[in-house]
Amino acid sequence: MVTVDDVRALARTLPRTSEHLIRDRIKFRVGRIVYVAFSRDERTMGFGYPKDERDGLIAAEPDLFFLPPPADLRYHWVCCHLDRLDHEQMTELVTEAWRMVVPKFLARQRLGD
Repeated sequence: MVTVDDVRALARTLPRTSEHLIRDRIKFRVGRIVYVAFSRDERTMGFGYPKDERDGLIAAEPDLFFLPPPADLRYHWVCCHLDRLDHEQMTELVTEAWRMVVPKFLARQRLGD
């Protein structure tokens, strides 16, 4: 099971990340772009994810992943249940969401690709 503290520990290692409390929700962002956000009860996490791939992600693990509310479908965003997420998945999802919002040179510098 993954907690907000687990995500926080990872996010703090990602350059240009800042943590914010917005309307009682913890969010991690680069500049003004949010790449990870938690529900108020901290049971679910939303994260940046390519729109054209999210249906496949949800279909592969429907008990773990789900679509955001209809008003947020226009964004590159998917949600998951934290109690069903493992640390390896969390690391990949958070890192890839961060990669979507930083300059390519910074992602290459940090992740080596």
